[in-house]
Amino acid sequence: MSLFHSLPEPETSAALQPLAERMRPRTLDEFIGQEKLLGPGKPLRVQIESDNLTSMLLWGPPGCGKTTLARLIARLTKSAFVPFSAVTSGIKEIKEVMADAERKSRSSQRTIVFIDEVHRFNKAQQDAFLPHVEAGHILLIGATTENPSFEVISPLLSRTKVYVLEAHTTPQIVELLKRAIADKERGVGNEKLSVSDDALFRIASFANGDARAAYNILELSTKSAKPDTAGTIQITSELLESLLQRKLLRYDKTGEEHFNLISALHKSIRNSDPDAALYWLARMLESGEDALYLARRMVRMASEDIGLAEPGALGVTLAAKEAFDFLGAPEGHLALAQAAVYLSLAPKSNAAYTAYSNVLEDVHKTEADPVPLHLRNAVTGLMKNIGYSAGYQYAHDYDDKVTNMTCLPENLSGHVYYKPTDQGFEQRLRQRLDEIRKLKSRPAGTTGI
Repeated sequence: MSLFHSLPEPETSAALQPLAERMRPRTLDEFIGQEKLLGPGKPLRVQIESDNLTSMLLWGPPGCGKTTLARLIARLTKSAFVPFSAVTSGIKEIKEVMADAERKSRSSQRTIVFIDEVHRFNKAQQDAFLPHVEAGHILLIGATTENPSFEVISPLLSRTKVYVLEAHTTPQIVELLKRAIADKERGVGNEKLSVSDDALFRIASFANGDARAAYNILELSTKSAKPDTAGTIQITSELLESLLQRKLLRYDKTGEEHFNLISALHKSIRNSDPDAALYWLARMLESGEDALYLARRMVRMASEDIGLAEPGALGVTLAAKEAFDFLGAPEGHLALAQAAVYLSLAPKSNAAYTAYSNVLEDVHKTEADPVPLHLRNAVTGLMKNIGYSAGYQYAHDYDDKVTNMTCLPENLSGHVYYKPTDQGFEQRLRQRLDEIRKLKSRPAGTTGI
């Protein structure tokens, strides 16, 4: 008997399979998420549909569909599917399966070898697959939650195409749950379930992008709830709190509560209150808010409320966003907390924000005067003859690197937009601006070299 028969896909009764297993999509059209890879006309979908695949690595967070996609590819391309585990598979087992795959390839039978958590395989184990991938005896699909650049050996990495899968969004997980509730064949459609949209949203938020976790919560809720006198199973917030052993916070990502909480966070930071900022940040994160949305808002706060009083604030918020991208939840939440504290304690100034707002007002309400001739480049002889660049003063030719040349359009000459405060670094900018204005006010001819 070939080794393939010793590693079959489970023949477990559907009734005994977990809901997440039963609800695995059977077609690409059933697959929710990963539209950048599997949407109509996208390269990976075209390769699957045309059965023209190469070995690949699927990199993404837990529950985003890596194993499901691998199984789906095997089914749609009518390939043998051999799963491997770093925990149970040694070099001997790998070599035996590779030898069997080589024999099958000679009779044009394709074998897809699926390596779950490929980052857990050591160098020797990864090396064992190399010659067979290179020779085309197997189509290797590796799945990993870690950056393949660091966890997969270079020779194997160079022979595979890396596809980055994204965590499911909360609305996508809600859609998956609704499918499971409606599906009488594979889901829980035969149960008399009563579950509100709010409860589905709370389950999806708690799952944090992991579809498998969301299915598990729904299945556990269905089994744990007692039917009422009419035989209806009510999935309530109280039941979910009991099962998840945590309080489910009131929240609506698209409604008033969302705007109330982000307003509280913004105003706490503006008021230099780090304790309140941390509280509102945690409330939103624990309620299921998109952490990248919060990161973007804090980047805005760094420019709107702090500005040049602490120029480093912008860098801190951008670094926090990158840290969350790299770490994910929940570890990445600490980077956002660090940024919130930094913004709260930083000196505050809205001078740049106010200046830009005033500039926009003038741009919209005044005539768009032409650029003054002395600021235009004379790139042709004709332009020079009609006055382009005439009277331009090159600042580097002056001792103080400042001239009294006017740079605003004539109709706005003398307008002052930026008015720095005495907060933090901006105090030095105000002193510098005062110095520049004094230099510019000197009589013509006194600023030359």
